Amino acid sequence: MDREFLKKLLSGDKLTTTRAITAVENETPSGKGILRSIYPHTGKAYRIGMTGPPGAGKSTIVNKLAHRYRQRGLRVGIIAVDPTSPYTGGALLGDRIRMTDVELDEGVFFRSMASRGSAGGLSRKAAEAADVLDAAGKEIILLETVGVGQSELDIAAAADTTVVVLVPESGDSIQAMKAGLMEIADVFVLNKSDRAGADQAVTAIKTILHFKSQQDGWNPDVVKAVASEGKGIDELTAIIDRHRKYQEETGRLREKRVQRIVNRIRELIGDRLRVDFWNEQRMQQMKEQVRRVIDRQLTPYDVVEELLEEFRDN
Repeated sequence: MDREFLKKLLSGDKLTTTRAITAVENETPSGKGILRSIYPHTGKAYRIGMTGPPGAGKSTIVNKLAHRYRQRGLRVGIIAVDPTSPYTGGALLGDRIRMTDVELDEGVFFRSMASRGSAGGLSRKAAEAADVLDAAGKEIILLETVGVGQSELDIAAAADTTVVVLVPESGDSIQAMKAGLMEIADVFVLNKSDRAGADQAVTAIKTILHFKSQQDGWNPDVVKAVASEGKGIDELTAIIDRHRKYQEETGRLREKRVQRIVNRIRELIGDRLRVDFWNEQRMQQMKEQVRRVIDRQLTPYDVVEELLEEFRDN
């Protein structure tokens, strides 16, 4: 990669950062080169994941958190993963429209990314974009998912602290828990808690937390908030700070980051093998065998074994 480009990126130049993330998101050869070059300069930023059902107010909370961290003099990066447009394959940019006030701050870098069908709502490229922001000097990186209502386990894998946002009306908070959100939350926020049913929802969450064993020794807190009015944001920030300190003191943060790298390496190998495996010849071979599978002369498992054996021999 061009040394001048790298120098500008590491200095936090906004235009260079934007171009770097675009290259990474589009999986260009230069994007791969950028990731390789910047990696030694990453590892300093603290990553906070924000997830929960649609309409829970995640964007508002991210906005308010960004302001709090800026008041401390910290540089902030925000990656909001939007639903992918079925027509262009690009992000719908809803969050960019809602966060224009944050973007006016020179100390905040905002990027809206397309989920591109990622099952968990967090684009596979969002974690790599976070690496770019990390190298560019951002000290806090906020990752917000589309909140598609399913278990968004990938946000937990990409973040150091995971915040799950719920509202009384989504109140089937218990349903949300069953979807897997309970397993990944380090902090719960019950937003719009000035509405009816808030106290019951908090009680429901705390009841479940009481019966849930915490493997790493951390007991998730429940914060009541009205993010549009800024209520509960200071408390949320304090809990995130406490969770960070707890993880640093217990070695949990290092363990989590080791697992993140393990996941990244496995994913990269999987991608590389997928590309190498499905060449034109093997695709044709598979299609020919499928006809025999349809006629019940072969099973899908036979075809898999045959293709893998041929791949290993090569």
